[in-house]
Amino acid sequence: MATVDNREGQDDPESEDEVYEVVDLTEYARRHQWWSRVFGSNSGPIAEKYSVATQIMMGGVTGWCAGYLFQRVGKIAATAVGGGFLLLQIANHSGYVQVDWKKVEKDVNKAKKHLKKKANKAAPEINTFIEEATDFIKRNIVLSSGFVGGFFLGLAS
Repeated sequence: MATVDNREGQDDPESEDEVYEVVDLTEYARRHQWWSRVFGSNSGPIAEKYSVATQIMMGGVTGWCAGYLFQRVGKIAATAVGGGFLLLQIANHSGYVQVDWKKVEKDVNKAKKHLKKKANKAAPEINTFIEEATDFIKRNIVLSSGFVGGFFLGLAS
């Protein structure tokens, strides 16, 4: 926005006073979010800050991303474990490796007992986490349902 000061008929270009408006981009971004224009205004506490459509969309997109990554990582992990076991069996059958399965079973059982002891000690923290997660899901049921739907779509794609 420019204003010109033409006092007493002076048309001197150097006498022009330009006025510039300073825009705070962070405030502008907070007030003019693209999803607000698409899905309506946002008001209320943080859990209800966005409209239902926005919450479902945000939950669905994040759920789809999580499901897709879960599917890909799961396939890679299953391939690695299955492939490793297959190679171990082939090496055992060919005589390259001798596996003492009794010792493997003994070590697995020992690890199970150790994990059970650790799990009993960690139970209060796990229960607290589960209670907090349940409370979050109850307070944000729309966002959570969008996430679950998106997660299943991500697993299917």
